[in-house]
Amino acid sequence: MALLKVLLLLGLGVSVNSGVSLKKRIIGGQNCQDTERLYHVRLEIRSGDSTYRCGGSLIHPQWILTAVGCWQSGPQGTNVAMLKVHPRSVIHYSQVIQDAPVIYTHDGHQHGIILLKLQTPVPDFPLARLPDCSYRLHIGDIVQLAGEGATTTGPNNQRLTAAPLPAHLQCVDMKVIQFSGFIPTFGHVFYAEASNKDICYGDVGGGAVHNGMIYGVISLGQPDHACQRPAAILDVCEYLEWIKQTTGINKTETIMK
Repeated sequence: MALLKVLLLLGLGVSVNSGVSLKKRIIGGQNCQDTERLYHVRLEIRSGDSTYRCGGSLIHPQWILTAVGCWQSGPQGTNVAMLKVHPRSVIHYSQVIQDAPVIYTHDGHQHGIILLKLQTPVPDFPLARLPDCSYRLHIGDIVQLAGEGATTTGPNNQRLTAAPLPAHLQCVDMKVIQFSGFIPTFGHVFYAEASNKDICYGDVGGGAVHNGMIYGVISLGQPDHACQRPAAILDVCEYLEWIKQTTGINKTETIMK
């Protein structure tokens, strides 16, 4: 629970920059195309009167890849996966996630990446493609992030914690700038940034895509203010074998885009 609270508070993002426009998307992105990100999952974490929103990616008819902050444990928490949320023209549906998440753990330490299992598999549904890790990301590569977090900021670029759901899934391109290796408690992380663009509460757990494949999961960052520090992203290639073993996806299985 302590790690969950830290991630929900940190969410993502960065420090203050009063010169950035307050009218931004994701922040600073654009509407995702209706033909992409069909596998995007909206996760709602409900606890008492509070509801947190996260993102995720359907990588298997019964499995969602997301971040550890996108799960609420305990008798007061309800975790709901909403599928077919993009494009908005389709009728989405939801499932309450009943099984505890599978959290990547190594040497007794939990990392920030998890898998959520649906009670009922989703047939005939576009799935996210796992990365071809024979190619590892390099500094300078472009990754596309997507989410349903706030598209604007408050005074002095303060992050909005109770923002309305955007009318359209938002996408943003960022350049990979650094690899930090392993960070205790959080996991294997790389960083990406773009001028006047950032992620926000509600975008955590969404996929970072390169060449049509999920190379990262939006994870942590600095609290409160946007657009000075890079976004932190969990490196999926570091967890690929664990993902395949947990979900049953194997190297020869064809995954729909």
